Amino acid sequence: MSDMSSMNRERKKRELKRQVISAGEERRAVQEEAASGEDGRRKKGKRRLWILLLLAAAVAMAFGFRYYLAQRLYTEYQVVWETPVEEGATAKYENFGTNVLKYTRDGMSYVDSKGNTVWMTSYEMKNPAACVNGDYAVVADLQGNSIYICDLTGVLGQASTVLPVVKAVVSQTGVTAAVLEDSGASYIQYYNRDGSTIDLTVRSAMSGDGYPVDIALSPDGSQTIASFMYVDGGELKNRVVFYDFSEIGQNQKHLVGGFDEEFADSIAARVIYPDETHACAFTDRGISFFSSRNQAAVELTSQAQPEESIQTVFYSDQYAGFIVRTSGGENPYRLELYRVSGEPVFSAEFNFQYKHVDISRDMVILYNEEACQIYSTGGNLRYAGELGMEIQQINQGRSGSSVIVTGPQVMKEIRLQ
Repeated sequence: MSDMSSMNRERKKRELKRQVISAGEERRAVQEEAASGEDGRRKKGKRRLWILLLLAAAVAMAFGFRYYLAQRLYTEYQVVWETPVEEGATAKYENFGTNVLKYTRDGMSYVDSKGNTVWMTSYEMKNPAACVNGDYAVVADLQGNSIYICDLTGVLGQASTVLPVVKAVVSQTGVTAAVLEDSGASYIQYYNRDGSTIDLTVRSAMSGDGYPVDIALSPDGSQTIASFMYVDGGELKNRVVFYDFSEIGQNQKHLVGGFDEEFADSIAARVIYPDETHACAFTDRGISFFSSRNQAAVELTSQAQPEESIQTVFYSDQYAGFIVRTSGGENPYRLELYRVSGEPVFSAEFNFQYKHVDISRDMVILYNEEACQIYSTGGNLRYAGELGMEIQQINQGRSGSSVIVTGPQVMKEIRLQ
């Protein structure tokens, strides 16, 4: 009996020992698995960290390279390509899309960034003038009766007027407005992009309403800003007005803004509508910035008026600026650039005998027949010097460091270095 009891005790001991060993092995396995998982997680975490660090380094390098390009002052140049230009001395040019609209008395053409003619149209005009707005352009015969409307693909329509054309402008949708005149009144007449007449006319009597000095259309063509000269009490005065021809302006007989006192001692010789919610008027005293966010009541938000008299104004769909002549010294000129909202961007004094100034994408370009001075819209001087050819027009090229230069005999793409 005792032997049986001893055998049972030994068997129970062996089973307990096996259970203890099994439990220990299981714990070790769990611990090893946990350690392995923790190690894997650490490795994955390290990989993610390295990836994030590499991405951060790549982004920093990209921003650093862009900053370097934006800050860099180029001192040399290289000609990428060149092509002959016909009618060079009589041709005029306007920046159109990312390329150039060329127009003469005999026709107009669209020239791409490599100097190739994309399309061309013939006509006969005595005094052609062009207006470009986004991807649309209009060419009109001043004091004549012909208006051509086009986009980047070619001519879309032609309008013929009974009265002489004084000015023609176009919206970013192709809607066109022309100022026509007779002996006693002027008319703002509107046209569709195909040249057909829109049943809409603004008549101004010379003896009362005055004479439209300049007009511009909002991007969708529904609003018009106009600068009028009129006589009041024997004095010549200026008025800037806004018309809205959508349903919003019907309750006010389409007149949604009128500003007289703000222009009592100045003349707004140029007005623009750069985007849907902003407009600008340029005088010899400064720039007036308007907000049309409330289409029913246009508001004058700010004015930039330097102490000096303004020599030149320039603008794009994002910026507006002017150049004044300072009191003298080493830098007799000062350039001031603003966003179309009125926010100042930069001011720079310089000593360069410019004849023209344009904004082309993110370049502010001053030039004469022989040389140019180029700023970024951030205020950095990018290039100053000659370009090895007679200059009629300059606009930014395909990259941030190239320009398309047009002269009387040749057009070139020049890469600044």
